[in-house]
Amino acid sequence: MTTKFKFIFLILFMLNGLLAVAQSDGWTSLFNGKDLTGWKQLNGEAKYEVKDGVIVGTTVLNTPNSFICTEKNYADFIFEVELQVEKNMNSGIQFRSESKPKINNGRVHGYQCEVDPSTRAWSGGIYDEARRGWLYTLELNPKAQPALKMDEWNQYRIECIGNSIKTWINGVACAHVIDDMTSTGFIALQVHGIGGNQEKEGQQIKWRNVRIKTTNLNPSPDEGIYVVNLIPNDLSETEKAQGFELLFNGKTGDNFKSAKTGSFPENGWEIKDGVLAVLSRTQSPERGGDIITKKEFGSFELKFDFNLAEGANSGVKYGIGNNGPGLGLEYQILDDERHPDAKQGVVENRTLASLYDLIPAEKESGRFVNKPGTWNQGRIFVFPDGTVQHWLNGRKVVEYKRGDAIYRALVARSKYAEHKGFGLAPKGPVLLQDHGDFVQFRSIKIREL
Repeated sequence: MTTKFKFIFLILFMLNGLLAVAQSDGWTSLFNGKDLTGWKQLNGEAKYEVKDGVIVGTTVLNTPNSFICTEKNYADFIFEVELQVEKNMNSGIQFRSESKPKINNGRVHGYQCEVDPSTRAWSGGIYDEARRGWLYTLELNPKAQPALKMDEWNQYRIECIGNSIKTWINGVACAHVIDDMTSTGFIALQVHGIGGNQEKEGQQIKWRNVRIKTTNLNPSPDEGIYVVNLIPNDLSETEKAQGFELLFNGKTGDNFKSAKTGSFPENGWEIKDGVLAVLSRTQSPERGGDIITKKEFGSFELKFDFNLAEGANSGVKYGIGNNGPGLGLEYQILDDERHPDAKQGVVENRTLASLYDLIPAEKESGRFVNKPGTWNQGRIFVFPDGTVQHWLNGRKVVEYKRGDAIYRALVARSKYAEHKGFGLAPKGPVLLQDHGDFVQFRSIKIREL
C-alpha cells in the first residue's frame, strides 16, 4: 500500500470512529434539514417551512397560537435546539404537551419553555400553556434575563428527568420546576398568534440543530437557582440543600400552636388530605383562633401555598413583638372581588398580597392571581438589612424596609399608629390567621437567612 493510500485509509478510519462516537452518545436528530418529516401542525395557521436547512415559522394575521409538533411523545429526555427570533416576537417550545379532542377542542396544552425577546425578558421561564399559566417567571431568577441574545443563534436546553424540569439558554440556568402533572407528551415549536396586529404580520422565528436524548440521562448539577416545587408538601433535595425545612408536612400540626393557649387548637382548624385549613364559622362555630409557629425567626424566606374560598379573608403575619400575639406585619390573603375589606384602607392597601393597611400589592390588574378555589403561591422575604418582600405566583408585589422613614410614616397613618415599635421585633413566630373564613394552606416551607 502506497503512502498516499495509507493516509487516505487513516483519515477514513478516523472519520468512521468519530461517527461511531456521535451515534453512541445517545442523541437523535428531530429535524432532517430538508423537510418536516416527523412533525405535524396543530391549532393555528402560521406558516412553517424549511429554508437552507432551517425551520422558519412566520406569523399570520387572525389565527390562534400555532404549533408544529413531533409525531412522537417523549417522557424523560434532554432536548436541545438553536433558535433565532425577531425582536418583540413571542414564541415558545412546548414539551410533555398534549392535544386531545375532548379537552378544550384539541387546543395544545402543557409545559412551555418561553421565548420572550421583549423588555420583560422572561426567556427560559416555564409557562403552562392553556392550563395553569406561569409556573416560573424570570423575576425568580433575574440573573438569567440577559441570556437570550438578539440577532444571534441561541441554544436552548430542556432537561426533564422524573418530576424535575430544568431549562438553560446559552449555558445559563434559567428555571427549575418540580411537578408531576404530566409525565409524557410531544415537543412543539410555537408561533404565537398576533390577532389583527398588522405590525407583527410576517415576523419570523428560526430553528436548527433540533435534537433529543432519551437514554443514559444524568441529571445536571444544581446551580443554586430558585426552585418552584409544585408537589404538595414535598421538600426536594435542592430545597434541602438551600436550607429549607417544612413547617407543615401534610400530616400534623406539630410545628404550630394556638397563639393563646400554647397547644394546637382542637376546633376551628383541620388537617385533612395534606391540607392545613382554617374552617369557616359555619363549618366550626367554635373558633380555634390564630396559630403561630413554635419556633421564632429573625431573617427568613417563607414559601406557602394558599387556597381561599369565595369571599374569604385571612393572612400570614410576621414581625410579631410585644404588642400582642395577633399584632404583626401581615401578608393579606383576601378575595378582592367579594370581600368588602378590599375597598377599605388607603389606595387598596388591604388587597391580596398587600402589606395589610400599609402598602398595596402591585398585581397587574389580577392577571397573576388565581381565582378562589385554586392554589396560589405566596412568598415572604425578611432580609437581615430590614428589607422585606411579598411575592405572589412568581412576581414580587411589595418591597419595603422596616424601620426607615417611609415605613414609620406609613405606620403613623395606619390602624397600628398607637402601637410602639410595631412590626420591628428582631425575632418572632410566623402566624396563620383565623378570620372565620375557609382558607387552606399547604407546602409551608421556611429557611433562615
